[in-house]
Amino acid sequence: MRVVSGSAKGRPLKSVPGTGTRPTTDKVKEAVFSMIGPYFDGGTVLDLFAGTGGLGIEALSRGMDSAVFVDMEPKSIETVRANLKTVRLEAQAEVYRNDAGRALAAMEKRGKVFDLVFLDPPYRLKHGAELMQTMQQKGLLSPDAVIVLEHESGYAYPADIPGFSQIKHSVYGETTISIYRIESVLPGEEAESGEEDTDESAD
Repeated sequence: MRVVSGSAKGRPLKSVPGTGTRPTTDKVKEAVFSMIGPYFDGGTVLDLFAGTGGLGIEALSRGMDSAVFVDMEPKSIETVRANLKTVRLEAQAEVYRNDAGRALAAMEKRGKVFDLVFLDPPYRLKHGAELMQTMQQKGLLSPDAVIVLEHESGYAYPADIPGFSQIKHSVYGETTISIYRIESVLPGEEAESGEEDTDESAD
């Protein structure tokens, strides 16, 4: 794995030791940022279920101001810190070992607001929609926030999650990326339907 583009382009990223973490491949990562960016003029990113931290680090490399990384696994936290040091972005990052629910409650108390959120929970967990709604209820999302939800292709999240509009849905083999924005359609207006792409050639 490596940083695909931006200020840290080409720098290698460590994987989490063992088989319990499923890192986002460089191909999928590049596809994600082609859909949501590819570059940013500031902003704050949350990498929940951070794993290696590759998605949040990529966002920092591409112009986000700061990032918060959260994971429950000690090995993941060690890997995130090592990768941040490798790409020299430690000063722009906060790293916490916590479960998702407690982390969101803590960030609400601190008044955190995010412009970009990566949700990549273990595939056995199907609570991405609930986490999105919790973040909205806690005031953790900016009015233009984008949420990138990575999940197994065998499970489909609804396009009409209350409070959110799905703007992209793309399949990359066993991995699916569903991208949402906060619903901003006024009463009487209809939301534009999300696009759907399929790419079965990914590793």
